[in-house]
Amino acid sequence: MAVSDTSPSLSSARQPSEPTHVFPEMERWNQSQKNVLRTLATFWSFLVMGANDAAYGPLIPYLEQYYHLSYTIVSLVFFSPLGGYTLAALLNNKIHVTLGRRGVAIIAPGCHLIAYIVNCLHPPYPVLVVSFIFAGFGNGLADAAWNAWIGNMADANQLLGLLHGLYGVGAVLSPLIATSLITRANLGWYYFYYIMIACAALELAFCVAVFWDATGTRHSSADSDPDESHALRRTLFSNPSARVTWICAFFLLGYVGIEVALGGWIVTFMMRVRDGEPFASGMAATGFWLGITFGRVVLGFVTPRLGEKMAVSIYVAVSIGFGLILWLVPNFYSSVVAVSLQGFFLGPLFPGAVVVATKLLPRSLHVTAIGFAAAFGGGGGAVLPFAVGAIAQARGVQVLQPFIVGLSGGVLLLWLGLPKMPKMPKREEGGEMRDVATG
Repeated sequence: MAVSDTSPSLSSARQPSEPTHVFPEMERWNQSQKNVLRTLATFWSFLVMGANDAAYGPLIPYLEQYYHLSYTIVSLVFFSPLGGYTLAALLNNKIHVTLGRRGVAIIAPGCHLIAYIVNCLHPPYPVLVVSFIFAGFGNGLADAAWNAWIGNMADANQLLGLLHGLYGVGAVLSPLIATSLITRANLGWYYFYYIMIACAALELAFCVAVFWDATGTRHSSADSDPDESHALRRTLFSNPSARVTWICAFFLLGYVGIEVALGGWIVTFMMRVRDGEPFASGMAATGFWLGITFGRVVLGFVTPRLGEKMAVSIYVAVSIGFGLILWLVPNFYSSVVAVSLQGFFLGPLFPGAVVVATKLLPRSLHVTAIGFAAAFGGGGGAVLPFAVGAIAQARGVQVLQPFIVGLSGGVLLLWLGLPKMPKMPKREEGGEMRDVATG
């Protein structure tokens, strides 16, 4: 039974100054064969995104050698996707309203495909940097659309945990495959992108097939505000929506920056600071992304019991503890274990933030707000790893860990500034609804 904002039991308990939260009947991933296929398509899309983002780390040392680059210049591969993420943040609601999820299903994988075709041709370095703008735009659009869609389903914590867990699977496989191709098969770094071309082509075909009838006209009234400029203004400049959106956006900026900077620079850190062998150092990145994957899947079932706000606070605090071990204990094996456990507790942060946003914001703003926050967060994955590279050029790559620990403390303080979570309806066994606090 759906609960609307005209329900007597809720309206009588509201104070005039309190925000109105409407919780309609939730869609389920397995309510139809179409939904099952669409869910699987979003999972594959996130796997490709994870493989894309995690490839930077193991490739950086070899890009340095191939193009004869400094830390600062090679870090442009992190920075260049910012243009794509920024464009996605501004256009995702307009694309969703006018073209629907079908438009996202065509544009996002298409941008991936363009980027990987260019990369496999190992072009001059400036062209390589430009190609990652296309990858960033594709990631930003897919991140916004699929997070908003899955985040509005029943059992969103678990589903988002699996969705982002598939991102982690891609991020686990990517360093393993790239490192093996380079160090074991003695192939050029660009051979990895032949595999990515196949993955992106499958992503394009699968997403277009299952989302073909998800047009803008059909979905704009339910999922987003058809007045794109009004929706963006309301989301970013009108409280209480603006407060939630900006806190989530900056939280994701910091979180994604931590994730990509740590995953991207850990190989170099292990080789240069912990004196690891190239293959073993590449496996440290695999351990980190494996931790992210298991953290998202396993803790996705723990988070609802703790409440999203409390759970995310605990996860960040524990990850800081393992970050300190990685920083202060100068042993290769303890560093590998510490970075893997750091990944485990960092993993659920993105899904947790998306669920909190869906509970604190009206449904009509979900695509705009989550899309903006996700794309803004993707910018953190561009700017902050670049900042690590620029600082490392002057001070050495050992700056990675104090940078990560300090940034983690900052996102924890930011998270605590979110408003109190609303009460959510929950089904009893007999089908009746009752209100329970969620955190």
